[in-house]
Amino acid sequence: MLNKTICVIGLGYIGLPTASFLANRGYKVSGVDVNEQVVETINKGEIHIVEPELDTFVKSAVNSGRLKAYIKPQKSDIFMIAVPTPFHDGFVPNIDYIIRACKSMLDILEEGNLIILESTSPVGTTEKIRDIIYGLRKDLEGKLFFSHAPERVLPGQIIRELSENDRIVGGIDNKSTQLNKNFYETFVNGKILTTDCRTAEMSKLTENSFRDVNIAFANELSLICDNIDINVKELIKLANHHPRVDILTPGTGVGGHCIAVDPYFIINSDQKNSKIIRTAREVNNYKTQWVIEKIRNKVLEFEKTNLRKPKVVCLGLAFKANVDDLRESPALFVVQTLVEDSIDVIVVEPNVLSYEKFKLHTFEQALEVGDIVVKLVAHNEFMNIENTIEVLSFV
Repeated sequence: MLNKTICVIGLGYIGLPTASFLANRGYKVSGVDVNEQVVETINKGEIHIVEPELDTFVKSAVNSGRLKAYIKPQKSDIFMIAVPTPFHDGFVPNIDYIIRACKSMLDILEEGNLIILESTSPVGTTEKIRDIIYGLRKDLEGKLFFSHAPERVLPGQIIRELSENDRIVGGIDNKSTQLNKNFYETFVNGKILTTDCRTAEMSKLTENSFRDVNIAFANELSLICDNIDINVKELIKLANHHPRVDILTPGTGVGGHCIAVDPYFIINSDQKNSKIIRTAREVNNYKTQWVIEKIRNKVLEFEKTNLRKPKVVCLGLAFKANVDDLRESPALFVVQTLVEDSIDVIVVEPNVLSYEKFKLHTFEQALEVGDIVVKLVAHNEFMNIENTIEVLSFV
């Protein structure tokens, strides 16, 4: 299998770790991204995202000659699509990037190629890309293989989980499923679970919707406890001593390209029956608005007491702890809203070098001049800060 060539389309948080991981396992890999700066960065053996161990993997893969980045897809045996799937207005799933990726490889596809969709997708997308490709390359109809294998890695642990996690693979037919399984068995130590493509697509959406619902329960508890003067963290700690209870930690909201997005794919497919999933989304979105209101009230209290505007230190911009990923970040939304409110905000995000819309400060600089400190993300750098100064903490 190692004699197979691989083309990974999309070199972001999933595509780049996957491409470098495969190259270090001995595969010849072509990485593809439409961003020329990303391509140039990778070909220098450097990275454009923050992920533990990724810099070492990319440098090793590039220096070995087994990984090279391009603007356009290259002829290969296996094509892996790992591009974003955002929304149209109204939270309608947008698979435009997937379709563009498929069309970009049309001229180089050959009989026997395996096309694996790793991007999180609405049910039916794998069949749709098959129909699009066969519609434009009728000479290849029935001669290609298509499968969906949803990524299920955790930012901050991607390299390890690429190998260790169980994987679900589902083809448009048994042959496609088996080819995908055979390929993944060469680099995945976890179990390879086989199914059809529609079930594979739904499995990823289900996993993240389940997590969203559980986070919503914790966030809703935090709202109730704040209203009746109970420490929600202490409450959850006590409740979790029950052998069959495992309540999550409340937060600023829910972000990232998975948990904050995937439930809408299910909701959009069946508006009538997705009641709990929709409500969870509403609770988690509201929690972010609630956080903004709490900060606004704190600012008003300070102004009334001190007769001047406070400097508000906001700790964290990323969507979760210890990553640089700002996609769908509730913390970023909070900060942007405060800035729009003309509140004097001092932003600290240790995992990001710069941000175009406002200046970033070091932890030490911010604490020296800040009047109100708000903890939005539980980065390691902010651990136990509540023990030394007064902090309005939402994580």
